[in-house]
Amino acid sequence: MATVLPSPPKVGMVSLGCPKNLVDSERILTKLRADGYAMSPDYAGADVVLVNTCGFLDSAKEESLEAIGEAIAENGRVIVTGCMGKEAETIRARFPNVLAVTGAHEYEQVVGAVHEAAPMPPSAFLNLVPDRDLKLTPRHYSYLKISEGCNHRCAFCIIPSLRGDLVSRRPDAILREAEKLVAAGTRELLVISQDTSAYGLDLRHASWPLKGGGEVRAHMTDLSRELGKLGAWVRLHYVYPYPHVDQVIPLMAEGLILPYLDIPFQHAAPAVLKRMKRPANDAKVLERLRNWRSIAPDITIRSTFVVGFPGETEADFQYLLDWLDEAQLDRVGAFRFEPVEGAAANALPDQVPEALKEERYARIMEKTAAISAAKLQAKIGRTLDVLIDAADGDGATGRSKADAPEIDGEVHLRDAAHLAQGDIVRVLIEDADEHDLFGVAV
Repeated sequence: MATVLPSPPKVGMVSLGCPKNLVDSERILTKLRADGYAMSPDYAGADVVLVNTCGFLDSAKEESLEAIGEAIAENGRVIVTGCMGKEAETIRARFPNVLAVTGAHEYEQVVGAVHEAAPMPPSAFLNLVPDRDLKLTPRHYSYLKISEGCNHRCAFCIIPSLRGDLVSRRPDAILREAEKLVAAGTRELLVISQDTSAYGLDLRHASWPLKGGGEVRAHMTDLSRELGKLGAWVRLHYVYPYPHVDQVIPLMAEGLILPYLDIPFQHAAPAVLKRMKRPANDAKVLERLRNWRSIAPDITIRSTFVVGFPGETEADFQYLLDWLDEAQLDRVGAFRFEPVEGAAANALPDQVPEALKEERYARIMEKTAAISAAKLQAKIGRTLDVLIDAADGDGATGRSKADAPEIDGEVHLRDAAHLAQGDIVRVLIEDADEHDLFGVAV
């Protein structure tokens, strides 16, 4: 007589916010899968639903609350985790029936809440550890989180109150994770944190032994060099322009890491940067950009800027536009300033009217789109390496070394029936628009 195994409880997951939250979601699901839980792709099939929230902006909080409400309406058994978990009273006031609320990267607490809400039936056959971590991104690229928290106290940001001060992971542990990811099919490692440049500062940049001999220092440059030896693309995100960032540019010239830096400049006008409580030395930044481009001519600089920060004058905003003309950044995102509960900027005088924020937002997007279009036009006729993200028979979509997933442009390929997701191919660029490239594999 065949033994009928009990069905494991199923867990649904809604993950909101930034890639750092996505990594948290992957870790939670991996632990639950190791404990024997199954994953549900929808609300109806789930015994409990996890909502991993974002709490960075008021609009993000509202999106998180809407997601919690939808999960409760569709399923009824909901556990809330993530950045907005710090505001448990707000969540419970609106949704008194949530089963539990935990904060960001509180893995053990949220897993414990799942065990309590949907206990695992006793069975020696259910508790099977997966052969590799569960991923919420495609197999061919992976986010690699190297630290938590941030030591900055920018006036517009509440991340330190949500995630605490900088806590760096040991470099040997990061490299072990990266090796596992590459062995499992990852072609691109996206290094993320709140402040990648500060990595290892809390560890006093101490060194740890490596598995194959030698040692590695807990420092962005040393970690980047070791990651570059694994054979995957390595892309650095959230890099504050500290002086030692200059040291990673030669690694790009050597081909060890991608010639790409995601630097959160936020503004250029010294008066605005001072009110933001951020370093203000735009002239030196422009000089360093020129130096970086002389060492790694193909380097892509991506950044984000805030318009309409309290006290921003028309002269400040024009300063930013002029700075962008000179800096010629490759990829730019812009945000209208939005008050966030608990941020120091809320109390600043001279708040900018919403209509003026919209007008300035339109102007900066027009400026940066024109810069992007000109830079992409210059790539027509070149042959670039492209990582394929999707292929549907005739065409394919991928990204060059200048493009991070979800936030930058894409490369659209014709005559691509022979290509598959995860391939890295040489592509002749035939056309371009403001954000994307078009070409054919050669």
